[in-house]
Amino acid sequence: MKVLITGGTNGMGKGVAKVLADADNQAHEIVILCRSKELGEALIKELNDETSNNKISIILCDLTKFSDVKRAIIEMYEKHEFLDGIFINAGLGYAAKRIETEDGFDAHFQVNYLSQFMLTLNLLDLLKKSKKGGRVIFNVTRRGEIFWDDMQMEKKWSYERGIHQAMVAKRMLLVKLHRMFREIEDSKISFIGFEISKTVWSNQINIIPGYMRIMVTLMKFFGTFISIEECGRIMKPLFVESQQDSLKRSGTLITWKKNQFMDIKEDLAVLNKEMQDKLWKISLELCADEKTNQIAESFQNR
Repeated sequence: MKVLITGGTNGMGKGVAKVLADADNQAHEIVILCRSKELGEALIKELNDETSNNKISIILCDLTKFSDVKRAIIEMYEKHEFLDGIFINAGLGYAAKRIETEDGFDAHFQVNYLSQFMLTLNLLDLLKKSKKGGRVIFNVTRRGEIFWDDMQMEKKWSYERGIHQAMVAKRMLLVKLHRMFREIEDSKISFIGFEISKTVWSNQINIIPGYMRIMVTLMKFFGTFISIEECGRIMKPLFVESQQDSLKRSGTLITWKKNQFMDIKEDLAVLNKEMQDKLWKISLELCADEKTNQIAESFQNR
């Protein structure tokens, strides 16, 4: 399988990259979308040393910049003829204050959702060329709401609200894409939301305030966290399972409990077609990208 992982140098993304790189006699090709060349190259070396897999590469992209997203999309098409999977994973976590991107958006909204909305739509053609069944796996949680009158958090900001709004937006996106692709004859792309049941240990501890650092250290001691490798092992089947099995999961929100994948009942607000369409329209307007809008329009004309 050839899998693109956004945010693959840390946390869940790195865990999935490590496990896939070593799985099935190092058969899988991993493409890491990351903003740091230094961290990306260090990960390639780490995985090469640990697994002897030489099919690992990076695409540099700062998701706070639409210009970077557009360049990354072009680079993907220049270097790759197909994709078997995408892990929509990258995201901002803790932040001390609201940060506005150069494109004029709340950083959490752009990084955690809007830039990856653009990326996903533009890479669908590569997924269509998969011979093993293209799939998009979204790293999501079940909490949150869309703040329709303040999506950029200018009136009432907190990093928690920003994270949770993006999670709902990603869930709406995957359900809408599932619905649209089921209407396309012989469509072989699946869209799946996955919520990890435990928090994955990451380097976020290096940037959070001291009091939070003490709290999470205690939580780690009592087993609240799982390692990135364990997370990767849990998620691996979603990337390598058969096309038929992946399509059966499409449009669902799932988690891992009692050693099996289990469906999570989705919120009615997320399943509301009018709300999905509203977010879709707003997302296209905010991206203001001709190519992305053309792709969206092509769906409507089918």
